[in-house]
Amino acid sequence: MTTSIGVAGLSTGLRVRRALRQGQSIGPTASVAAGYIQANLAVVPARYADAFRAFCESNPKPCPILAESEPGEPFLPGLGDDLDVRTDVERYLVFEHGAEVAHVSSLKSLWRSNLVAFALGCSFSFDATLVAAGVPIRHAVRGSNVAMWRTNIPTNPAGPFHGPLVVSMRPMRPEHIERAFAITERLPSVHGAPIHWGDTEPLGITDLSRPHYGDPSPPALGEVPVFWACGVTAQVAIQRARIPLAITHSPGYMLVTDLTSSAGPP
Repeated sequence: MTTSIGVAGLSTGLRVRRALRQGQSIGPTASVAAGYIQANLAVVPARYADAFRAFCESNPKPCPILAESEPGEPFLPGLGDDLDVRTDVERYLVFEHGAEVAHVSSLKSLWRSNLVAFALGCSFSFDATLVAAGVPIRHAVRGSNVAMWRTNIPTNPAGPFHGPLVVSMRPMRPEHIERAFAITERLPSVHGAPIHWGDTEPLGITDLSRPHYGDPSPPALGEVPVFWACGVTAQVAIQRARIPLAITHSPGYMLVTDLTSSAGPP
């Protein structure tokens, strides 16, 4: 298991994906393949693909679409020449009519000719850039998962897909916020700039020590919570749509692509 950014052997998206196919346990992917774009995965039957795409396009901050497969195709060649959504995520969640029914490590036995895969940008993609620019990112250094919450902010519905905005939180000192904003606002395909920092009441978050997803990382003395839109928003919308079948990644266990982030210090 790897626990630090840029670990040798897991330094590219391709190496991460091949390690997973060999059965290696990596854990949350924030600390691997520094500089490579990571993606949320959502798989829905083709009859719901147009509505799901419309949901993402109506909510581009939390759900920026990186790629969409053809029905029945498990490959996303625009994200990597050797990328298979059936095998290249460590933990998948399977939903039936909105209920989580299984955790699996492969989709090969579940894959059907009518399934469409969507890859949505993930904020793990810019963590290494922030660290390199002198903005400490605690979960990336620790090799843990980021903390995520469902908020009281509604998304724009489309078809059966609806639900609240989900956010991820990175605690940082006030003097680092401007730099973090300047770096991430140039990366809209992986959520862009933070949507909020400071007082959590406008988001409906009451306890920073108890995230809905991921690992706790409450701000230390002198730190401020900084919130980014999160792709788990799509997972919540899928659950609330209660469609017959849907598959997502487990929050924090992302699909690591061959695309790289070119954003540097402002």
